[in-house]
Amino acid sequence: MIDEDLALINSVEQGEWQSVNNFAQMKKALMQAAVETTAKDTRINIRMAKRDVTAIKSIAMEQGIPYQTLIASVLHKYASGQVVEK
Repeated sequence: MIDEDLALINSVEQGEWQSVNNFAQMKKALMQAAVETTAKDTRINIRMAKRDVTAIKSIAMEQGIPYQTLIASVLHKYASGQVVEK
């Protein structure tokens, strides 16, 4: 196990976690939010420089994900304000 796993186990065992009162309702709401967040219902086509695509494919390979997933993730983070220009 990694340190994060051990820290989580210790935290649970020490009673630092509490159940929410409306667990079923909260679970349903969070599951719906996850579905809506991950829905990919629009297709786009873009032209990019070959060197950029090659670099993105290399990064995606290092992370073990498809390069299109990486591109979609970066665009989502930018669109949602999680990534800002320097």
